[in-house]
Amino acid sequence: MSKKKETKAKVSKEEPELEEIEEIDELEEAPTEVEAPKAEEKVAEEAVPEEEEIIDERIYTVPLRRAYWTGSRPRRANRSVRILREFVEKHMKPEELLIQPEVNDRIWARGIQKPPRRLRIRATKNSDNLVRVYLAEG
Repeated sequence: MSKKKETKAKVSKEEPELEEIEEIDELEEAPTEVEAPKAEEKVAEEAVPEEEEIIDERIYTVPLRRAYWTGSRPRRANRSVRILREFVEKHMKPEELLIQPEVNDRIWARGIQKPPRRLRIRATKNSDNLVRVYLAEG
């Protein structure tokens, strides 16, 4: 048994040395000064989204209680998302609607069978007639 362990150890020691040599060769070939600013630019672009011109911003309290008395219990959270979407479409008349992940997380926080009875949201409409739904603060 000890002979097998020794041979495995020798093989595993040799492989990283080969990989390290290959990595060193790759690093020597690639110019590092040119790549660094590109990575920084990508991070800066992702961190700062483009400023959109907000035409309209409204705060609503959406009643989701209808999800409790229609359909079965395991479909309530799905129904709540649908009710929220219909409510915002009715009141804001968007061409496209985006519900932010924090709103979805709030609906699904207690599971599929117990969504909230009402939800306070902030809906913003930009110049492209795109409506985004956020959680209202407070």
